[in-house]
Amino acid sequence: MKLIKLVAVFLIINFGALAIGVWLMDNGPQTNWYIQLNKAPWTPPGWVFGAAWSTIMVCFSFYMAYLFLQLSNTKEKILFTVQFILNVSWNFIFFNQHLIAFGLVVILALTSVIAIFSLDYLKIMKFKTILIMPYFLWLCIASSLNLYILLYN
Repeated sequence: MKLIKLVAVFLIINFGALAIGVWLMDNGPQTNWYIQLNKAPWTPPGWVFGAAWSTIMVCFSFYMAYLFLQLSNTKEKILFTVQFILNVSWNFIFFNQHLIAFGLVVILALTSVIAIFSLDYLKIMKFKTILIMPYFLWLCIASSLNLYILLYN
């Protein structure tokens, strides 16, 4: 029962982060600025982003719930908070403010935080670490897309 409650809490927080991010990017992917950018040939169609982030946040919510059942120390709470702030702020920095280089720094920092989660808690989480892998892999792709835009625009 405790697991279900934790999953629900993390689903609310994580999907709340997505909603805040969408609000902060102010229609970013549909703006002339973004449409006219030279984007990477491997840029997925727009609908993939919504599907990917929904899947990522469901998996990440389960990961965090399992982790918090094992540990709930200050370190995990700080990492989760930093992840939340970086995830939400990238949308504003990249899409709203058009700060491509700073956006790359933010997304690389976010990728690093997710890597820390994966590596630091591997012994505790064991096979459940697979739940955070979609997040990490997507951030690697997103970082490459951000880098391409920085280099070719």
